[in-house]
Amino acid sequence: CSFFSSNAVPLKVALINADPLGEEINVMFKVGEDLRQDMLALQMIKIMDKIWLQEGLDLRMVIFKCLSTGKDRGMVELVPASDTLRKIQVEYGVTGSFKDKPLAEWLRKYNPTEEEYEKASENFIYSCAGCCVATYVLGICDRHNDNIMLRNTGHMFHIDFGKFLGHAQMFGSFKRDRAPFVLTSDMAYVINGGEKPTIRFQLFVDLCCQAYNLIRKHANLFLNLLSLMLSSGLPELSGVQDLKYVQDALQPQTTDAEATIFFTRLIESSLGSVATKFNFFIHNLAQLRFSGLPSNDEPILSFSAKTYSLKQDGRIKQVSVFTYQKRYNPDKHYIYVVRVLREGQAEPTFVFRTFDEFQELHNKLGILFPLWKLPGFPNKMVLGRTHIKDVAAKRKVELNSYIQSLMNSSSEVAECDLVYTFFHPLLRDDKVEGIDGIARPTGSPSSPTSGKVGGEVKLSISYRNSTLFIMVMHIKDLVKDGADPNPYVKTYLLPDTHKTSKRKTKISRKTRNPTFNEMLVYSGYSMETLKQRELQLSVLSAESLRENFFLGGITLSLKDFNLSKETVNWYRL
Repeated sequence: CSFFSSNAVPLKVALINADPLGEEINVMFKVGEDLRQDMLALQMIKIMDKIWLQEGLDLRMVIFKCLSTGKDRGMVELVPASDTLRKIQVEYGVTGSFKDKPLAEWLRKYNPTEEEYEKASENFIYSCAGCCVATYVLGICDRHNDNIMLRNTGHMFHIDFGKFLGHAQMFGSFKRDRAPFVLTSDMAYVINGGEKPTIRFQLFVDLCCQAYNLIRKHANLFLNLLSLMLSSGLPELSGVQDLKYVQDALQPQTTDAEATIFFTRLIESSLGSVATKFNFFIHNLAQLRFSGLPSNDEPILSFSAKTYSLKQDGRIKQVSVFTYQKRYNPDKHYIYVVRVLREGQAEPTFVFRTFDEFQELHNKLGILFPLWKLPGFPNKMVLGRTHIKDVAAKRKVELNSYIQSLMNSSSEVAECDLVYTFFHPLLRDDKVEGIDGIARPTGSPSSPTSGKVGGEVKLSISYRNSTLFIMVMHIKDLVKDGADPNPYVKTYLLPDTHKTSKRKTKISRKTRNPTFNEMLVYSGYSMETLKQRELQLSVLSAESLRENFFLGGITLSLKDFNLSKETVNWYRL
């Protein structure tokens, strides 16, 4: 028996296994916390897992036991060989939650061979999909990186269900949980097997949507089970309005196709939410109250290996954005040359920072100084291409104005370690060719050329109520020279001399393996009329300063389809 060092000082108890060949069972005994809600949430997740398994879908869920033994006390089973995401991320500094590689590198540490890592990645994809669906349906809130855990085998699971059915913690009038569920870029890095979207992410989306639709078929089961607990005295399950959260989450009136589209949009919203990473970062900072401030070996900016201060580097007298340079490493981008003059230095130093690094500085200043009015930061969104000279010239002026305002603000802000770390010279600053040198690409950057097409598109084609439904699901292995394309899909029903049947999907940015899950609808067509039509589908890349680029296409004769039932298939472009 031992104890944990958290506020409630729970006990860690090792129980002898009744199976003489089994390992001991470790549990946490807690006092001061009502575990009945945790018990209920875990029972609901266990039922979900049984439904999935009965339907042949094994999402490799980690189901652990929880037992309330009395008022505000009970035991929770400890899952062996697992760590919290916070513990994994802070190995890369207090800003580890902003980095993409910590989870992948932690898994590779425990799965060194390619075969072991591939299996762990697969476990992660499946279990992450299950967690996303389960936590969304049950409205599990207060999600931070100390109550999401990862096993050495790649299985992800959630703990601590003190907030559920959408009862989120609040920061003033704002919900702490801003995303539908937790899905961050470091999780996507493991799912994709790298930084760029791959067909593995399409598998993840399909698993989520399949799992969600299977639970939707049993909506009444979950509503009935939860309704039985209305008189239990659980503070967050006390009335019909709490049941309504689950009913709304399950979208009972929609079709499976509509629910698939709905959950795909939730995935996009969660993955695109910066709030989750900031939530993790704030939690990391909060934990530092108990462990002290980070040492110089723990970086507070993702691009700096250490933290630096005014005392170490000397007071900054003047700082300005001197110029900008074009770089190719590996793609074309612009970098801004910052001139820094310190007290006691006769000559200035020059540091080189990207626009994204300036933005990271601004975002983290906003977290550290929430009550200070920071200077306005230039808008990242621009019309047209972002890596062109006119944009770089405009941003140089805006960034210079920003840092002048920043350095003239309160000394508490202008002289903090975050600012001085930003302006500290890095090893890469010493290796540049000087402020007059411009890095050249090793060869001419290739421009897109037409003629090379390839890849496959996954479609769902169905017909009901005089309406043809074309769901564009995924595309994989698109071919394009140079940078990744910005693909979108355009369809026509031929013949169509006036082009009134044109339908388009949204644009997916910089990927050869986009996921759309968008429905293109053709209303008012009889079955007989459609059998005389052809579906023409084209995949194009949206280009800002040139003609859209053709990536491939296919023409499908609708007479070859049994429109009375849904057809889901991959088609080669």
